[in-house]
Amino acid sequence: MKNIRNFCIIAHIDHGKSTLADRLLQITNTVDARDLQAQTLDDMDLERERGITIKSHAIQMDYQYQGEKYTLNLIDTPGHVDFSYEVSRAIASCEGALLIVDASQGIEAQTISNLYLALEHNLEIIPVLNKIDLPGANPEEVKDQIVDLLGCDIDSIIPASGKTGVGVDKILEAIVERIPAPVGDPNAPLQALIFDSVYNNYRGIIAYFRIFNGTIKSGEKVKFFNTGKEYFADEIGILKLKQQPRDQVHTGDVGYIISGIKFAKEVQVGDTITSFENPTHQAIQGFEEVKPMVFAGIYPVDTEDYEELRDSMDKLQLNDASLVFEPESSAALGFGFRCGFLGMLHMEIIQERLEREFDMTVITTVPNVSYFCTTTKGVKLTVNNPSDLPDPSTIDFIEEPYINAQVITKAEYIGPIIELCMSKRGIIKNQVYLTTNRVEITFEMPLGEIVFDFYDKLKTISRGYASFDYHMIGYRQSKLVRMDIRLNSDPVDALSSLIHQDKAYELGKKMCEKLRELLPRQQFEIAIQASIGAKIIARETIKALRKDVTAKCYGGDISRKRKLLEKQKKGKKRMRQVGNVEIPQNAFLAVLKLD
Repeated sequence: MKNIRNFCIIAHIDHGKSTLADRLLQITNTVDARDLQAQTLDDMDLERERGITIKSHAIQMDYQYQGEKYTLNLIDTPGHVDFSYEVSRAIASCEGALLIVDASQGIEAQTISNLYLALEHNLEIIPVLNKIDLPGANPEEVKDQIVDLLGCDIDSIIPASGKTGVGVDKILEAIVERIPAPVGDPNAPLQALIFDSVYNNYRGIIAYFRIFNGTIKSGEKVKFFNTGKEYFADEIGILKLKQQPRDQVHTGDVGYIISGIKFAKEVQVGDTITSFENPTHQAIQGFEEVKPMVFAGIYPVDTEDYEELRDSMDKLQLNDASLVFEPESSAALGFGFRCGFLGMLHMEIIQERLEREFDMTVITTVPNVSYFCTTTKGVKLTVNNPSDLPDPSTIDFIEEPYINAQVITKAEYIGPIIELCMSKRGIIKNQVYLTTNRVEITFEMPLGEIVFDFYDKLKTISRGYASFDYHMIGYRQSKLVRMDIRLNSDPVDALSSLIHQDKAYELGKKMCEKLRELLPRQQFEIAIQASIGAKIIARETIKALRKDVTAKCYGGDISRKRKLLEKQKKGKKRMRQVGNVEIPQNAFLAVLKLD
């Protein structure tokens, strides 16, 4: 056990985690040269296309150091704020972390956020200065930033380049020397933490675990602590690039278990595996419950596909434990699911994975956050969907979630960024110059305001330099109203939204104008209205497609034409009563991009 090292790689987006992981695999000869490619550990097409890591990936490496053989278990983690849950799970399974900082970009918001996560779990931090080969690198300045942040010795920072491989051998030496070996009792009852799981069509559910105490043997009967289910460990093993079966996996090691589990609900990430014959009496602590930030409805395009969508979501949840969903129905879209996501990118990725991996075409409704509504009778309700909001006359007040947001940016972009935050009802709390040219701005703002396009706008006005991170600080009272969109006076519940009173009129007008462009013309007139309660605040009309019925009347008395027009008018009226307006998927998405 003294020769095992468990560590993860943490950093901001695009600071070179996956590239550095490739070099580590190459130097330790874990992966053959012919199997090595850019982002070797990222096995999803989506990850390769976008150049981002979405899932944490575990792999075991063997390393010779001073005549001894060491086993290094590496977990490569995502950098985007939306996947911070993956990072927290990786951190709970490790004793150390490589903190990677880009030598040209310096410390960014997510670097700090992930560092705090690691420090909370008492991990040994090894600072690495990556991309020192870039022409725009500023190693000395960035080293000073790392020393200020960590309070470490400047000599303990390892300069490296994932691209050229410079300094990677020094990183491996530091992992062996600085990161402590796992502690645990091999003779105690088995305690293994499930930190991930995947679904295999042929073998059922494969759970990945890290053993804290005891040993697991192939073929023995095991019990899942929280669910109370019992299974036989048909196959256990360690994680190289491919899974490698073993007879035993020992204390401190990371491995996988296949036990023929068919149902997603029976495996929970964060559960403890223990032995059936000699069970432990205590589950492993160290997992936070996932808190969804953004809610949206996901509906199948054809209502018959509802059960198929449920199966797909179950399988996807195994692979992504931060996805939360429950069934709901909508008058406009039929049966579907109310899903909780960690952010807008997370929502986009889930939608794309449903389409690619499970061939499900889905409609996503307008995203929103969850609110608390207190009625005049003093009952407190949680509102995840605007259509759940009670009648305005029975509402005493509504509370919305607020966040503490940190933006780190270059000094020249301060003006536009503060202006953007003010327009989103933000309150500036603090402004600190990290260096002469880098500023950290802290402000409080409603979570509902950043749900749509805040991050995109921030990147646009700062030319991609500003980095953003946030955490929840609680709920506060706000003047919120529910705005409904009506088509021919029928409300479309999928387009309802909860917004601040001051912005309702402006947004209502924009939505009506946008829908007028997007909805196809019908044989009858369509009235698009935005309303708050019974009050209509904006209206647009889509004119009917008309046939020129008077074309055959030339000359003669005007009453002949009038008769034909009256007849047409009655037909249109009748058609409008039975006519149904279909809303295309791009109309739901366009509402998000109103600005």
